[in-house]
Amino acid sequence: MSVNQQAHTGPPYGQSQPGYANYMQPDYGGQQMQSSPASQYGAYNGPVTGYQQAGPPQGYYPSLGFPSKNPPVSLDSDASFAPNFLGSLRAPPTSSGVSASTSGTLIPSEQPACSQFGQGDVRNGIPASTVPVQRASASQQFMAGTAPPSVAHTPAFQQYGLPPTSTQQLTSQVAEMQIGRGTSSVPSPAGLGYGPLTSVTSASGSFTARGSGQYMSYSGQGPAPPNVSHGLPPTTLSQGLPIAQPPISGPSALHTSAQPPLFAPPPSTAGVGVSSYPAATGISRPPTMQGALLPGQPVTGLLTSQPNHVTSPPPQPLMTGPLPGPPVTGLQGPPPVHPSQPGYALQQNGSFGQNRGTQPMYGAAFPGPANYGSQPAAPPPPKRLDPDSIPSPIQVIEDDRNNRGSEPFITGVRGQVPPLVTTNFLVKDQGNASPRYIRCTSYNIPCTSDMAKQSQVPLAAVIKPLAALPAEEAPPYLVDHGESGPIRCNRCKAYMCPFMQFIEGGRRFQCCFCSCVTEVPSHYFQHLDHTGRRVDYYDRPELSLGSYEYLATVDYCKNNKYPNPPAFIFMIDVSYNAVRSGLVRLICEELKTLLDYLPREGTTEESAIRVGFVTYNKVLHFYNVKSSLAQPQMMVVSDIADMFVPLLDGFLVKVNESRTVFTSLLDQIPEMFADTRETETVFAPVIQAGMEALKAADCAGKLFIFHTSLPIAEAPGKLKNRDDKKLMNTDKEKTLFQPQTNFYNNLAKDCVAQGCCVDLFLFPNQYLDVATLGVVPYQTGGSIYKYTYFQVETDQERFLNDLRKDVQKEIGFDAVMRVRTSTGIRATDFFGAFCMSNTTDVELAGLDCDKTITVEFKHDDKLREESGALLQCAVLYTSCAGQRRLRIHNLSLNCCTQLADLYRNCETDTLINFLAKFAYRGVLNNPVKTVRDTLINQCAQILACYRKNCASPSSAGQLILPECMKLLPVYLNCVLKSDVLQPGSEVTTDDRSYIRQLISSMDVAETHVFFYPRLLPLTKIDYSSDSLPIALRNSEERLSKGDIYLLENGLNIFLWVGVNVQQGLIQNLFGVSSFSQINSSMCTLPVLDNPFSKRVRSTIDIFQAQRSRYMKFIIVKQEDKLDLLFKHFLVEDKSMNGGASYVDFLCHMHKEIRQLLS
Repeated sequence: MSVNQQAHTGPPYGQSQPGYANYMQPDYGGQQMQSSPASQYGAYNGPVTGYQQAGPPQGYYPSLGFPSKNPPVSLDSDASFAPNFLGSLRAPPTSSGVSASTSGTLIPSEQPACSQFGQGDVRNGIPASTVPVQRASASQQFMAGTAPPSVAHTPAFQQYGLPPTSTQQLTSQVAEMQIGRGTSSVPSPAGLGYGPLTSVTSASGSFTARGSGQYMSYSGQGPAPPNVSHGLPPTTLSQGLPIAQPPISGPSALHTSAQPPLFAPPPSTAGVGVSSYPAATGISRPPTMQGALLPGQPVTGLLTSQPNHVTSPPPQPLMTGPLPGPPVTGLQGPPPVHPSQPGYALQQNGSFGQNRGTQPMYGAAFPGPANYGSQPAAPPPPKRLDPDSIPSPIQVIEDDRNNRGSEPFITGVRGQVPPLVTTNFLVKDQGNASPRYIRCTSYNIPCTSDMAKQSQVPLAAVIKPLAALPAEEAPPYLVDHGESGPIRCNRCKAYMCPFMQFIEGGRRFQCCFCSCVTEVPSHYFQHLDHTGRRVDYYDRPELSLGSYEYLATVDYCKNNKYPNPPAFIFMIDVSYNAVRSGLVRLICEELKTLLDYLPREGTTEESAIRVGFVTYNKVLHFYNVKSSLAQPQMMVVSDIADMFVPLLDGFLVKVNESRTVFTSLLDQIPEMFADTRETETVFAPVIQAGMEALKAADCAGKLFIFHTSLPIAEAPGKLKNRDDKKLMNTDKEKTLFQPQTNFYNNLAKDCVAQGCCVDLFLFPNQYLDVATLGVVPYQTGGSIYKYTYFQVETDQERFLNDLRKDVQKEIGFDAVMRVRTSTGIRATDFFGAFCMSNTTDVELAGLDCDKTITVEFKHDDKLREESGALLQCAVLYTSCAGQRRLRIHNLSLNCCTQLADLYRNCETDTLINFLAKFAYRGVLNNPVKTVRDTLINQCAQILACYRKNCASPSSAGQLILPECMKLLPVYLNCVLKSDVLQPGSEVTTDDRSYIRQLISSMDVAETHVFFYPRLLPLTKIDYSSDSLPIALRNSEERLSKGDIYLLENGLNIFLWVGVNVQQGLIQNLFGVSSFSQINSSMCTLPVLDNPFSKRVRSTIDIFQAQRSRYMKFIIVKQEDKLDLLFKHFLVEDKSMNGGASYVDFLCHMHKEIRQLLS
C-alpha cells in the first residue's frame, strides 16, 4: 500500500517564495503569531518598484487561536474520522505521486449529542511542499494558455501492504489518529431545550503535543503501521460505534444507518486512523498516520478520508447484511473477540422522520432499531456520537492560519484556492485579483454543463469591487490613457488585462474572452521580447496586475459630460418619538464634528462633497445655509403629494464655507421641535425630496434618513400595520418579506437613475414594516441600520459609531457593474443590494467598500481544460471627488474533466455565502419550509454525487464527505437555524426582514462569523503576550461555570459570566465584589486600571474594528433572563425553536444521501 504526497504548485515564474524571516502573523483575533522559520523573502521580480509592496501581513485578523480537541494534521493527508473503518488496498503510486483514490471524511454516527459544528484545522488549496519550487524566468509569458509548471518529486512514505483478507480490508490511507486509553463522559448541558446527554465511552481525551516527531499509539493487538508521517500530533478519536464493512475505502464516513446493523468483528480489533489530504477549502483535518496497517492490526477511528486526487477505484457492491469488523471501544483496549460476538450497533437518533425532505426536528420520532441480518445478537447499549469526533470549524480555522498565514498569497497561479477569510495574510498581486476582491465557490470549473448539473455545486463568485485593503497593500493603480480611453476588445468590449495575447510583433492582440483579434493603437504599441511578452509588461498595471483602475473619458459619462462632485443630505425625523428619546439632539450634536471627516480623494485636505439638511414629520422643512447668511432660513413644504425643492442656491454647501451657518442650524433644530406633539410621519416624500434636490444640483449623492415610525400620515407611500405572526409557517408567510406596495420599487428605480443612494437609520418602538421601507436602500446600494427601543444612555455609542463609519467610508456613486467571462460560461444570476434594468448590467446608485455582489455562472458551451476560464469584473463609478473611473478585477480559474478535481478545489465559506443569499431571496416567493427543503436537498445531492463518483465503495452506514466540504453540513445547519428560515416566537417580522436584507450584501468573512459566531474564553488570557486564548466551538457543553466568555457574530458581542467565577476576576472586570452585584444593563465595561480589565477591553476593541458595523455589547449572567438569548448563538446545540444540533443534522444528511443513492 502506498501513501503518496503531492507537491505544492509554485508560481509560474520568478523565484521561490520561502516567506518572511521573523514574520509576525496576527491570528484570528489580533494576536501575533511567529511564523515558521524561513529564509529572507525571495527577490520579487514582478512589477517595477513602483508596484512592489512590502510590509507586515495584514487583512482579516484571525480569532486569536482557535482551540481544538483535534490536533492539527499532516498537510500531506486528508482528514479522516471514521471509527473502525476498514478500507480497500490502494493502487501503487503513479509516477507523479498522485494517489489513486479521492479524499473525503468518514464520520461514524451515533445518537447525536448537543453540540455544534466546529471547524477543524484544514487549509484551502494544495498541501504545502518542502521541495523548492522552480519559477520560470521573469521573461516567460504570463498565463499564456498553459498550466503552471509542476514540480516532480519522489512520493514520501511509500509502503505497499499485503493484500486484504476476506474478513478484513486495509484502509486506503491510514490516519495519524491515536487511540488513547481511558474513558470520559460528556457533560450534560444546562438550560432549556437541551436533553440530558448519555454518558459515552470515548477516546477523545486530551493529548500531549510531542513536537514534530512520529506519533504512534494503538490500542488492541497487532503490529503498528510501518510508516507514520512526521509533523503534527494525532487526534485521539474513538467511540463505541459500528464499524465499516469490508471492503471499504473512501473519504469521510459517518455511520448513521437508520436501522443499526449488527457487526461480527474479527479478532484483535481496536482502532485505526485514516489519512487525509488537505483539500481546496478549510476543512477540519485530524492528524493522519501514513502507511498501511498489516492484516490483523487493530482498527478504530472516527472519520476516514482518502486523498481526493484521482478517480475512484472500480465500484464494489455494498453489503446490506451484517457488516464484519471490530467494535469501537473506549480508551480501554478490549481483549480479542471472536467473529460470533456482536459488535456495537448504532442507534439512530429519533430527531428525524422517515420521510425524505422532512426538516430536522420536525419529523416523527424513529420507531426503533431493527436487526439487519439474520444472525442473533444481544441488543447493543445506546451510544452517542462524540462531538469531538466530527469535523470542527475551529480546527479548520487554526490549521489554515498556521499553514497559510505566514507567507504572502501570490496570485500568479491560475485557479489557486486562497487562504480562509479567517486567516490573516498578505496578498501580492501578480496577475489575478486579490481574494479580498473576488472569492469563488470553486476554483476548478467543470468543463461541461452535464458535470456541473451532476455535482450540483453552484458556480459563483462573491465580488467586493471597492474592498478596503490593509495598509501594507497598495490600492489599485490608476491608469490614464488620455482622451483615447482604455484599450478594449473590438467585439466583446473586454478591457486590456494580463491574459490578452499580443501577436504579430505586438501590432495586434487576441482577446482572451472571445478570441477576437484587435489592432493595437499606435500610441499603445510596444515591441515583444523573445517570449512574446511586451517589453513594458512590468511598467503597465493593466498588463501585470489583476486589479487596477482606468481614468474614464467623457464617453463614459452621462450626457457626455463630466459629473459634478456628489452631495450628502441629512434628513432627520423630528416627530414626537424622535425628540422625546433625545435622538434629534444627539444627531445634531454629532454632525457638528462629523462633517469634518467626509470622504476625500487621496491626500486632499478638503472633501469635495457638499451637504444639505432636511427635517420632517408630516411636512418637510428645507434649510438654506448659504455662507452669506447670518442665520439659517427654514422653508416648509406641506404639499407632499407633489414634492418639489423650494430652494436651489444655499441648500447644498461646502462644509468649510458655511460652517458657522449650519452649526447655528444644528444648535437650533432640537429647540425648534422640543415641544412638538406630532406623532405621524411620512417617508416616501422624504426620499423624493432628496432625489429632486440632487437632480436640481445635477449630481449624484447619498441620503442619510433617520426614521422612527411606520409612515401612516396621508401621503404617497403611506403604509398600514400588517404584522401578523399567525402567517408564520404557512404558505402566506412569504408575504411578510414582500413590500406592501409597488410604489417603493418604482421610487427605487428613479433613485438609481439619478444616482441617489439611500442609507436608512431606523429607531422603532413597534412594527414599522422593514420589508417595505428597506426596498429603496436595498435597490440603491445603500445600508439599513436598526436600533429597536433606542435609548441614548445604552445605544448612543453604537449608533454614533455606525454613523461615523457610514459617513467616512470609501464610496462610489452612480455605478454600473458588468461581469464578462471567457467562452463557455456566462453570468446568469446576481444577488445583492442593487437594481438591474437588463440582464447584464448591475446598477448601483452607491457602492461602498463593504458591499458585495454575488454572481452565479452557468455553462453555455464546453470549456477546455488547458485554457481554463476567465472572468473580468468592470465597475464604472464616480469617485467622491467627482472623477469618473473604471475599476477592473480579473481572475483566472482552472477547468476540469474529473469531478474529483471540482470537489478538491471548493471553498466552503464562499459556498455557504451563496447558499444563504439564494435561500434568503427564495423566501420572497416560496414558503420558508420549501426553501429549507431545497437547501437540504441540494446539499445532499452535492455529497451524494461525491460519494457515488469520487469515493471508493463503502458501507452504507458511513457518511462520506469530500475533504474540502467537510464543514458544509455544519454551516448549512446554521443557515437553516437562522432567524429568517426558522425563527423563534420572540423574533419579530421586522427583525427577519432586516437580517434578510443585511445578508444579501455581506461578504464571505461577515457571513462566516454571522452564522458561526466566535467564542473566546477570557479567564485563560496570558498577560505576558499579546496573543488571545484559543477560541471554542459553539456549544453549551464547552462552557464552564467558573469562566467568562466573549461571543461575537458581527452584530452583537456577548460577555457571558459564569456563576462560579472567582471574586477577584469579577472585581477586576466589573468593579464589584460579587456575581450578584454585576449590572447586566451596562453597555460598556468600566475602565479599571488592572491587566485583566485592559486586556478584555482591548479584545473587544479588536473585534469591533474588524466589523463593518459597531456591535451591540450585552452582558449575560449565567441563569439570568438573557442566558437564553446567549444560548441561541451556540449554534452547535439544538435550538429552542426546533433547530437540529450539529450531530442530529449530520445523521439527517446521511439519511438523505442514502435515499438519493438508493
